[in-house]
Amino acid sequence: MARPDSAMRHLVDLEHGVISREVFVSEEVYQREQEHIFARAWLFVGHESQIPHPGDYFVSCMGEESVILTRDLQGGIHVLLNTCRHRGMKVCRYDEGNTQTFTCPYHGWTYSVDGRVVQVPGDLLGVPRFEDAYHGELDKDAWGLVHVAQQVNYKGTIWATWDPAAPPFLEYLGGMRLWLDALLDCRDGREGGSQAIVGVQKYRLRSNWKFAVENNIGDFYHGATTHKSVEAVNIFGDGGARQTRSGRPQNKSRGGRRRDGAVSFPALGHGARDGVPDLRDDDAPVFEDPVVREYYEQVYAERERRLAGQPRPYGGGAIFPNMSFHSPFPRTILVSQPRGPLLSESWRWYLVDADAPREVQDMLRHYFMRYYGPAGMVEQDDAENWRYASEASRGVIARRYPYNYQMGLGHARPVESMPGAVDGGGFFSEENARSFFGRWAQLMDATSWAELRAAGEGRANGRRRE
Repeated sequence: MARPDSAMRHLVDLEHGVISREVFVSEEVYQREQEHIFARAWLFVGHESQIPHPGDYFVSCMGEESVILTRDLQGGIHVLLNTCRHRGMKVCRYDEGNTQTFTCPYHGWTYSVDGRVVQVPGDLLGVPRFEDAYHGELDKDAWGLVHVAQQVNYKGTIWATWDPAAPPFLEYLGGMRLWLDALLDCRDGREGGSQAIVGVQKYRLRSNWKFAVENNIGDFYHGATTHKSVEAVNIFGDGGARQTRSGRPQNKSRGGRRRDGAVSFPALGHGARDGVPDLRDDDAPVFEDPVVREYYEQVYAERERRLAGQPRPYGGGAIFPNMSFHSPFPRTILVSQPRGPLLSESWRWYLVDADAPREVQDMLRHYFMRYYGPAGMVEQDDAENWRYASEASRGVIARRYPYNYQMGLGHARPVESMPGAVDGGGFFSEENARSFFGRWAQLMDATSWAELRAAGEGRANGRRRE
């Protein structure tokens, strides 16, 4: 929760469960987010399977910054700021491809594929008219492409931060790691082994980026109303969990029960759907295609054998600030890229096991696209809500009235088996959203990670004295 003297106190009031609409529509708030959140947090950049060969690249985003995810000629992975050090032109204007150099189309400055500030393979390789215009005096070693401060390859997913003082990635992730593992591990229980289906779906939406995050962090409440038409056409049929009009999942399973609800990590801002994981198998969907059905029967049998007695979460959630994911069907990542207080860009990745048969991958690709993404029935429903909520909140009068986040307020309880985790206290609760905005307010106020750590230690010491 924000400090008592917080500049965000009047915007995020978790004690009373209300949040100002300025959080979603203010240009001043948005610009502060770029500096205090996106310039400091760990952000999802892409998947290593998108750049399998030396010289491959994928142009991604970290907040408003265009970045290049690339594999150098020695096989190493790098995340580079996509802007020429001379006059700022993008050195890479294609979404993906393969190259041995990045050449600025404005004045021709040429960089190696990894952009390191070393001679070979070089940072700034070539400068037109280096001898006669620069008199051979330009220090090329000092003008290479800008690297992120830290980066991590976690089970194939690439994460990065601009802040060298940011906590290590696994510390930043905390207990949410269990849910991320459920997304990235093979369906039969082996660690890792996922790959991204070729192509990232992207579309712009006249909505604040935070609407998508809070929708995916643990909002079961909207399902019965928003997705009533989707249920009517039975889009869930071949692919797994069916949703009833109550909004509660009705699972097609060979057995196994799980605890429905939500869990959050208030000190980190993350939240997971479907609550504290149980020790049993999660859903085994029924498939019509015999090849697909046989594959999944084998997969789930092997997972039950391999993971017997181990926690296995079901669902998904959101990793602060803007990466959401769903681990069962559809198995997907959504990054809500900020483009303005009332404009965002949704980037959607879909994952499969790298060694899954072609028939299975094709089935999943079609199912994923009719479920999520700009053509997906479920995401079209959600996007319409986010757009019109943003539009209806921008007016002078509307901005005087805060949003209500009081569902389940005062009923959350610690999860004894998972330090730092909080159970929302019921299937329908806004505790996950409150945790997200509490962390948001902390970062918006703090000037550094050191200040955040000091504040956290002070609160912990105060509780111990009590």
